[in-house]
Amino acid sequence: MPIAINLRSDHPSAGEIERLWDQVATFEDVPSMRELGYRPHLTFAIYDSPEIDAATAWRAMREAVEGAPALSIQFNRIRWFSAARFVLWAEPEMNESLLRWHAAIAAAIDPVHCRDHYRPGAWTPHCTLGTRIMDGRHDDAQAFARTFDRRFSVVFDVVDCVTFPPVQIVAERGLP
Repeated sequence: MPIAINLRSDHPSAGEIERLWDQVATFEDVPSMRELGYRPHLTFAIYDSPEIDAATAWRAMREAVEGAPALSIQFNRIRWFSAARFVLWAEPEMNESLLRWHAAIAAAIDPVHCRDHYRPGAWTPHCTLGTRIMDGRHDDAQAFARTFDRRFSVVFDVVDCVTFPPVQIVAERGLP
């Protein structure tokens, strides 16, 4: 079962992302993010390697954010990945803390154990909005992303370690 370490928002401001989930769901066969049953988040790493257990991943996450406060992250753009499947996501504005935390995690756990897209040099910080965009709706989803013109902030106030699927929180800690 894969293990992920994340920065999550349990803050009321996460409603901005959840409203986007509902808008993006119109392009999906199933509203993927609502079905996930998990809060808005940014994932730092996913481990499939049997050599990395949840305790190791959680320790790396805790140490990376030691003493850090909750982060208010700005979003003003929607983008997409179209590799194995078409995914819409909200792009966070440049944030030094995110980059520093990701680097600390990679220093604590050899990135060879991490999924390719989460390794240093390949990782794109993102907050997923929809993972099940239907084939016939890619153009509509891209048009939605291109015309998005709002700016909003979300407070990310929890770090956690989860296994999936389904998402099961193994450990979590609030950020002051």
